[in-house]
Amino acid sequence: MDFFTAQDHARRNTGRLVFFFLLAVVSLIVLTNLLVMATLGYFHTGSPHSGVDWQIFFGVGAVVLIIVAGGTVYKISALSGGGDAVAAMFKAEPIFTDDPDLDHQKVVHVVEEMAIASGTPVPQVYMLKESGINAFAAGFTTSDAIIAVTRGAAKKLNREQLQGVIAHEFSHILNGDMRLNIRLIGILHGILLIGLVGYQILRGASHSRSSRKGSGGLFFMALGLIAIGYAGTFFGKLIKSAVSRQREFLADAAAVQFTRNPDGIGGALIKIGSGKEGSLLLNPKSEEISHAFFGQGVAVTFESLFATHPPLAERIKRILPGWDGVFPKETVLPDEAITRSGSTPNPAAEAVSGLTGAVVMDQIGRPDETHLNQAKLLLRGIPEIFQKAVRDPFAARAVLLYLVLDQDEEIRTKQLEQLKKAAERGVYPETLRLIRAGDNISQEHRLPLVELALPTLHRISKEQAHHFLDNLDSLIRADGRITLFEWCLQTIISQNLLEYFDKPSRPAAQINDLNQVTQDCTVVLSILVHATRHTGITAVDVFSSAVKELAQTDMDLIPPKQLSLARLDHSLMVLKRLKPQPKALLIKACVTCVLADGRIEPVEAELLRGVAATLSVPMPPLIPDEPLT
Repeated sequence: MDFFTAQDHARRNTGRLVFFFLLAVVSLIVLTNLLVMATLGYFHTGSPHSGVDWQIFFGVGAVVLIIVAGGTVYKISALSGGGDAVAAMFKAEPIFTDDPDLDHQKVVHVVEEMAIASGTPVPQVYMLKESGINAFAAGFTTSDAIIAVTRGAAKKLNREQLQGVIAHEFSHILNGDMRLNIRLIGILHGILLIGLVGYQILRGASHSRSSRKGSGGLFFMALGLIAIGYAGTFFGKLIKSAVSRQREFLADAAAVQFTRNPDGIGGALIKIGSGKEGSLLLNPKSEEISHAFFGQGVAVTFESLFATHPPLAERIKRILPGWDGVFPKETVLPDEAITRSGSTPNPAAEAVSGLTGAVVMDQIGRPDETHLNQAKLLLRGIPEIFQKAVRDPFAARAVLLYLVLDQDEEIRTKQLEQLKKAAERGVYPETLRLIRAGDNISQEHRLPLVELALPTLHRISKEQAHHFLDNLDSLIRADGRITLFEWCLQTIISQNLLEYFDKPSRPAAQINDLNQVTQDCTVVLSILVHATRHTGITAVDVFSSAVKELAQTDMDLIPPKQLSLARLDHSLMVLKRLKPQPKALLIKACVTCVLADGRIEPVEAELLRGVAATLSVPMPPLIPDEPLT
């Protein structure tokens, strides 16, 4: 299943979720009405009431709808902070690369490599104080995504097993499962509120029984609502089971493709089966998000009916067909030396020879071992001073500002003067420190640095983020022009920070027909054609080959003088609303523009990834013509 099909699949899962939710609500309305009518004596022998009182029925139904919908909206609103809000539910602690704990370093390094390889922003990493082996990804978008790992997973799994677990979680990030998971948390909370209302009525009835007549009926109704609450729990578990299981098989398969190492994720699952704690978590909040865990996080009765995950042995057999079915006795691994990678093979030559539009499209959202190895090489090649700087909130801002400093001495002096006046205290000195270090950043390391810095910038305040974006914009405009790299950099950073801090609402209407956005597609493709260099092929021919991917006939190449980056921004904001399948056609056309002559240069790769990032499409690193060393 490719990335765009997976996105469609996630949308269909949302439809299934809505269906199950409505079914559960209808059932709660019927059960609550039966309870109310029984309390009012409708079913007593000789009762003056006969038939169904529809006025009462619809009144009770409206109250149930208000309670369930209100509880759902409240819970989703409470989790509007994305992955960080879910981590806060568990009182998880953020961990960083400079943490003295070697296990923490190991986890963060693996997450960073996976993020760079998959073309997504590096998510913040959290540690759960649990001895069971488990993990989860949470968030609404890749901008606010987090990955949480239990202390047991960090301690008991070796690097390749941990890599398999993290790859599994990245599959959920790439396939759009995280948003569905948070919606599911909200829906289940709404369904369970009926039972909580029963508890509150029961408490009130208990206090009033001795002083008020007729409180017996109220007491009976409270008990009935609590029972209905248990029915809500039943529906909730059924919904989680129905939505979650198949996604786990898909994520397992994606993890194997990502790492090319079935022994990694397979070994992690065997470790779960071998340990006393397995993957179970003790945190009382575990039930709410059990559907998002790597392994079964809570104990279940009627496992085949209520389990949110497939049986452990079945998952292992699918990954390791030769497994003998034996779970060896658990052993605790000694702490390992933390390194980015050992002797990592250079994948560049193989990747360049097979780099075609079809290959690139197949890799979107489905990174493999080649991209993982390339990510390790990229991270290892970043100068140490910059690797350390992107971990600190002040220095990380300085790194990104450093990347847009002009090579012309006069313009750079002007930029630094602006920065000295406008930058927040601490940012300007850090920028000067990076300049004095004298280490130049090569083109292929620029975007990885940006992606490493983004989770660090999530630790600053919203006001600081907007202030930083203003400083970045002023430095970029200091020379009176904006280069394509500067546009890519600014687009990726601003989109990530604005999505994280401002939580823009999702576009109301999605676009399913490219005929509605022909002009916007023409703008994007024209800019790509004029901005990239091709050998042995004209700009018109490049444009024509790209247009064929869209099956359009009424598109003409726009001259450079009629194009601008502002026009590009506008068109991309419109095209971001495309549904997955038409968006796939557009991305394929963009890839065709860049690869028209069979070559890819770093600046072209940056531009393509900038466009893809704006359209919320994770573009893995494209291997440049010159192998990295």
